[in-house]
Amino acid sequence: MTLRDLDILRQVAEHRFIRSNWIIQLVGGSQQHLLRRLNLLYHHGYLERPRCQIDYYHQGGSKSLVYGLASRGAGRLRRDLDMPFNRMDWTTRNKRIGRLFLEHTLMISDFMVRLELDSRGRSDRRLIHADELPAPGGRDNAHELFRWSIDLSGRQRVTVVPDKVFAIDTTHPNGRVTRKLYLLEADRGSMPVKRSRLDHSSIHKKLLTYSALNDNSRFRDALDGVSIKVMFLARTPERKSSVAQAVDNLTRHRSLFIVATDPRNERSTLSLL
Repeated sequence: MTLRDLDILRQVAEHRFIRSNWIIQLVGGSQQHLLRRLNLLYHHGYLERPRCQIDYYHQGGSKSLVYGLASRGAGRLRRDLDMPFNRMDWTTRNKRIGRLFLEHTLMISDFMVRLELDSRGRSDRRLIHADELPAPGGRDNAHELFRWSIDLSGRQRVTVVPDKVFAIDTTHPNGRVTRKLYLLEADRGSMPVKRSRLDHSSIHKKLLTYSALNDNSRFRDALDGVSIKVMFLARTPERKSSVAQAVDNLTRHRSLFIVATDPRNERSTLSLL
């Protein structure tokens, strides 16, 4: 086990599931060597290849192999890097995931890797992952900040759990550094944009929920003055248009939301933020 192997395991752990071509770009070095190390880490039980990716390939997905963290890899990160993994059976858990879950997770990891690569070498912008964020006052760790239960329209209790949380630190010409927190929602288009009843899931309900969260005084106090943006990442331009229309129809907090689509055609993922 080398330091580069540990870096590979750490990258896979950060993204849950990630394509091999992204691992190569994140870790750096010889592509042939890294593919060989990935194969060895898989065959020695440190990494897992979800079985459903075979079905995903048949649907026209990327031909890069997808890797997830196996139980042995989680144990190694817990021991060598003191990463807070519990002792669940990660290997069995990964084998049980379905194609839709894999597509959703890859949609998130594709975006986050592009964002990290675009941020490298920038002196004015720095990407901060959720586990690097300081724990807010009164909570044991930063992750607790991103699971809140709030009352929606005074009628029902709703729990807010974003798909991904990250922050961007911006260094201004005068040397001042400001931070903005982003809550990411990966939208595959399977959820209706609006329904007649709020007790059913919809994009409109999510928008209202995040608006209510933004108004929550306890949440705002926990942020300690850091502003937030909620980003909906749509799969297609048509879906982006539908979600953007739902945002435009809001009576308030429209500026809280960003609606974007696949960033591959953008010069930089940072330009979407």
